[in-house]
Amino acid sequence: MPENWKTYKLEDLTTRVTVGFVGSMAQEYVENGIPMLRSQNIKPFCLDYGNLKYISPKFHEKIRKSSLKKDDVAIVRTGNPGTACVIPEGIPQLNCSDLVIATPNKSKIDPHFLSFYFNSIARNYISSELVGAVQQHFNVGSAKKMEIKLPKIEEQHKIVSILKAIQDKIELNLQMNKTLEEMAMALYKHWFVDFGPFQDGEFVATELGEIPKGWEVKSISAFGKIVCGKTPSKKDPDNFTQIGGYPFIKIPEMHGNVFLTETLEKVSEKGNQIQAKKLLPSGCINVSCIATVGLVTINAFPSHTNQQINSIIPEKTIYRYYLYLTMISLKERFLNEASGGSATLNMNTSTFSNIEILKPDEETLQKFSEMTTSIFSKILQNQEENQTLTQLRDTLLPKLISGEVRVKDVEKTLTEVL
Repeated sequence: MPENWKTYKLEDLTTRVTVGFVGSMAQEYVENGIPMLRSQNIKPFCLDYGNLKYISPKFHEKIRKSSLKKDDVAIVRTGNPGTACVIPEGIPQLNCSDLVIATPNKSKIDPHFLSFYFNSIARNYISSELVGAVQQHFNVGSAKKMEIKLPKIEEQHKIVSILKAIQDKIELNLQMNKTLEEMAMALYKHWFVDFGPFQDGEFVATELGEIPKGWEVKSISAFGKIVCGKTPSKKDPDNFTQIGGYPFIKIPEMHGNVFLTETLEKVSEKGNQIQAKKLLPSGCINVSCIATVGLVTINAFPSHTNQQINSIIPEKTIYRYYLYLTMISLKERFLNEASGGSATLNMNTSTFSNIEILKPDEETLQKFSEMTTSIFSKILQNQEENQTLTQLRDTLLPKLISGEVRVKDVEKTLTEVL
């Protein structure tokens, strides 16, 4: 431990460490009201507002003990214990269910330093303290007794400023990509749902309704080759590699990504040769078709997928972003096709291939491709930058938080990256 760093227990650095409401919530949720955070809303370093639940002001008042305020640190108890984030400003009232809540004494510990600590070197302690036979959880008693090695508050602020600058840039890129995708989808709907630019032309009746004359209704397979992925045998470890290789796309990695640039597993050249016909060139449209149905991504590099994913290899480059946005818009149709009465959703390759969609004329598709290519190129650029920034953050985080690396050692690197 560096000189001038001291060890404290969490309870000595906070004004409260408590737990969010624990109990049945099914009857308490309302359509609008006070936001009620759950484990799935807590991501490393930030809140995820997806699938947010709400409670009535009356129930919020009843369980005020578990209310949250700006600069509180919310920590996951079950699922992915230890995942933590700081409550941001701008949320007037907030409550939570089954989370550990820590209110930092800001004269002793920076709230973001505490969040970074939980998301990095605290993980070993948390893993050793989990309790529960069926569903393990991190309890408040263990949280209070957790030891934290701290520099003085001024150095904490400097460490936080470095890590937060990286995290803020990552979140800015994510927000920018969300806006860019919304722009592309708005353009798609204007052209291919509302037919805005074509209203002065002649329309013809089809099974999909009236469409501009010269356009057609075609199956997805009319746009290119459909490939159902496959997993190389894991009995032979040489089918996979940690160095180089081909990204191996699985459904969990498709969430929240327009492009897939990196995967946890890589198929080796040996694994690729075994199933060479399954190799996807870069720029294919990947659609999840089993269990979690309707996720859509574009592989940025030549890749393989597992058998839960069907991919379209576009016959022409000008089809790519039209197909991507069309697949996004078809999610409800995909879910209906996959239901089939079984417990697990499953849309087989034949069903997927034969779904009929609109096929505009080539000139229109060419113009749409030209208008959207710059949008998607910027999305890919931001994703690749975030990949670099995430690697930098994850490398620096445990070293700065533990004092292994000091602030003065990384300031130049940070200036070059940001």
